Amino acid sequence: MELNTKKDFERLLLGILEPLKDKYTPGCAFLELGGAYAWYENISAKMESFARPLWGLVPYWAGGGKASEFRRIYANGIASGTDPDGSEYWGVCHDGDQRFVEMAALAYGLLLTPERLWDPLNDREKDNFAKWLYSINGHDMPMNNWRFFRILVNTALKKLGREYSAEMIEKDFGSVESFYLGNGWYRDGVKGQKDYYIAFAIHFYSLIYAAVMKNEDPVRAKLFKERAAEFAKEYIYWFSDTGAAVPYGRSLTYRFAQLSFWSACVLAEVYPFPISVMKGIIVRGLSYWFEDNDIFDNGHILTVGYRYGQQNMAENYNAPGSPYWGLKVFAFMALPSEHEFWTAKAAPMPPLEDIKKLEKADMIAARYRGAATLYPAGTLDDFSCGHTRYKYLKFAYSSVFGFSVPKSSLEFLESAPDSTLSFEIDRRIFTRIRNYGFTLSDNKIITKWSPFIGIDVETEIVPTEYGHIRKHTVTSDYDCIAYDAGFAVSCADEDMCERKQEAHSASVKNRFSKCSVQSDTGEGMVCDTVPNTCLMYSKASIPAIKYEIKKGKSTFKTYIYEC
Repeated sequence: MELNTKKDFERLLLGILEPLKDKYTPGCAFLELGGAYAWYENISAKMESFARPLWGLVPYWAGGGKASEFRRIYANGIASGTDPDGSEYWGVCHDGDQRFVEMAALAYGLLLTPERLWDPLNDREKDNFAKWLYSINGHDMPMNNWRFFRILVNTALKKLGREYSAEMIEKDFGSVESFYLGNGWYRDGVKGQKDYYIAFAIHFYSLIYAAVMKNEDPVRAKLFKERAAEFAKEYIYWFSDTGAAVPYGRSLTYRFAQLSFWSACVLAEVYPFPISVMKGIIVRGLSYWFEDNDIFDNGHILTVGYRYGQQNMAENYNAPGSPYWGLKVFAFMALPSEHEFWTAKAAPMPPLEDIKKLEKADMIAARYRGAATLYPAGTLDDFSCGHTRYKYLKFAYSSVFGFSVPKSSLEFLESAPDSTLSFEIDRRIFTRIRNYGFTLSDNKIITKWSPFIGIDVETEIVPTEYGHIRKHTVTSDYDCIAYDAGFAVSCADEDMCERKQEAHSASVKNRFSKCSVQSDTGEGMVCDTVPNTCLMYSKASIPAIKYEIKKGKSTFKTYIYEC
């Protein structure tokens, strides 16, 4: 895939958007994509599908793009959606409404290209639109990155000379400030997760604010840019040399939104690395997603999933149009045609440390021959949105192997056992369900946790030049079985997969990767997982070590090798 000039990126963006054109409703206020719906109202899901393409269209228009058919669709859609007497009215919002999320995309358009979303409206339509947006100020919303939705909406209304709430802007900025941890890192609200929402939500929105408010609010804009530059020096460790990022945490169906932080940096003139390096991250990342992945259905509509369509990994807030949030990556399209980004040559990754402690993220990052691996302390165990524990509490997450989510806990092969220590009790599989604390140092993580009442575990993870070592101390009230598993290795039919299990070791190898595990005491085994549990590969096998756990205290080590 050739990605270098502005035209190259325009072709990519429009290729994603063109298949949507015939799926808008007659009044254009909704986009009908079909498929499984989310926890919120279906009207909100269809409005979400309408709004999310704007994350790509807005910077495209702001940078001089035409796409006149979409201009007509969105002007008509906004007029229809905000007309309380119309048949396609988006409706009256309530506390915690999903439509607040989508208001951010509309505000993005009003801030970057009002001539496309505001100027075509007549006076009555403008009044309806402004009133509908302003309603965000009359409701409660989650104490997390959502606070930026209200900031962006009020900022857009202010720029348009419409009624807005200065009080809410300051209140919500106060909330955002309370999330700040240092080193450029935030926590995403009261639950405290440190995942991609820090990059593609909190930093992304703060950089858009900095770009459009640099003259009116220079102090805050400068602060946001400084924090983004600091964050970039650690966030870069989540990306491999080949363009793949580490799948970790929730909302991975947004896929290439992982790259949107770098795009927003360029738009806001934040350069923690040379612009050629940042362009390289974006180019390799987009090439990774669009050259060798099965992320569209046969109508070229983005699916819910990661590297292929997979509802099993979805969160309860994933609706058919949700994946189009990933179009935030195209923020750089707003750059003028003479900007140096378009002529810069995509450069490789800069020199990075082999092992890097990301203190505020509660994890260690490691690099193995250009691949990226994250070792999180695993602090999130009480946040429910869909397989949450498997998205945060595994021992390691890799840009090569990804991770798995379970089909059930009734059988080991259905339990998504990769990168976990699993316990079999009464024919059920149990993994980490609660945390008791952790210690993070420069080269190891010690966590205390429990998979089941009556079993307590202390695990020490030590990254090495070949992978990592796990040392477990288990205190159990029962005799049981434990399985210490490595990564899930792709075993699709064409991958020429080789499985090997011996007395104290096991390995799985294919044409492009290998994982092996070894122990002094346990029994080597290979688990062929049920299909569609690994986010990266629809068929996978996992090498593991099986241990006999006796009542009392047991200590054992497992060596994990990544190749």
